[in-house]
Amino acid sequence: MNETSKNDIESECPALLKAVAAERSVEAFEVLFRYYGPRVRIYMLRQVRDAQAAEELMQETMMTVWNKATLFDPARGNASAWIFRIARNLRIDAHRKDKRPEFDVNDPAFVKDDAPAADEQMQEVQDAQRLHKALAQLPKEQLDLLKRSFFDEASHSTIAAQLGLPIGTVKSRIRLAFAKLRAALEDRT
Repeated sequence: MNETSKNDIESECPALLKAVAAERSVEAFEVLFRYYGPRVRIYMLRQVRDAQAAEELMQETMMTVWNKATLFDPARGNASAWIFRIARNLRIDAHRKDKRPEFDVNDPAFVKDDAPAADEQMQEVQDAQRLHKALAQLPKEQLDLLKRSFFDEASHSTIAAQLGLPIGTVKSRIRLAFAKLRAALEDRT
């Protein structure tokens, strides 16, 4: 291709892209593809050094040009820069994707341990014993309110209605029970 036809196509590119965008003109796109396809392929080959990857990235670039031709704005730059910016961005995306490690479900870091460590099990048993001991030390009415609220999942207003108590009394007894539990559990003896 001589220099005159190269300049002609580059000067026609905004009109060709407009035709692709407005009319989905296959003929206009074919001219763009024949001109830019080989250039984008060479650019990609220099970047990725793999002929198959360069061909795929060129195809993806040209498909993006077809699909996003409406986004081309000649006031922001020339068509060649726009097309090669698409190519560059697609190459960067492909490079990032290639650099991402494959997820291996059998990787020991992702496999849950079958059982917790012995010290963790012992700590859980001791915590449970402390909690049961602290619950046993609560007054009966406070323990009853905690059971209804947390084990039966009853709302404060439901508990108040069931027991015939003001809702403020229910809330204050639950708060007092929590304060006693907190004090008992913080005192790790």
